[in-house]
Amino acid sequence: MPGPSRPRWQVAGRRDPEQEQEILNWIQVVTGERIPPNIPYEHALRDGVLLCRVMNRLMPGCITRVNVSGGDYKFMDNIQQFLSAATKYGVPDVDLFEAADLYEAKNIALVNQCLYALGRTCYRHPEWRGPFLGPKPADENKRHFSEQQMRAGEAIIGLQAGSNKGATQSGQNFGASRKIIFGK
Repeated sequence: MPGPSRPRWQVAGRRDPEQEQEILNWIQVVTGERIPPNIPYEHALRDGVLLCRVMNRLMPGCITRVNVSGGDYKFMDNIQQFLSAATKYGVPDVDLFEAADLYEAKNIALVNQCLYALGRTCYRHPEWRGPFLGPKPADENKRHFSEQQMRAGEAIIGLQAGSNKGATQSGQNFGASRKIIFGK
């Protein structure tokens, strides 16, 4: 696959090779397909085929047409279909990337963030029995207080900002004292 003409050091900003390997391992387990180890990470995902297959495993039938051959337009369409399906699956909008971020390798770190968000979203789907990626998201812990409990809290003076009881400037000595010279 022809890659971007940008130097590798420009593409590699904020990327974590261990994280990328963890993502590739997760994709291999989810899809059941082996990714050749000699292909760079961004090239393995660039055409969007693997991403579409991951989504079809997580949400069967969500992507009906995966373009396995064709030009740039078809591969960009694969990535767009993946992003649309990921949104329907529950990945937050703030974690999504743009198709050009992956296809042109502009922001691979954001692609990694999106795939981790997808792996975390799997925890919220009890029908998914496969592997997860990343830590389990926290569950909501809603609290309900009675009116009496709320009123009791108003009588207590909070010390979050600290206390200024007994605060003076005595004893402070910063640097040399000021010298006032008369007559000049």
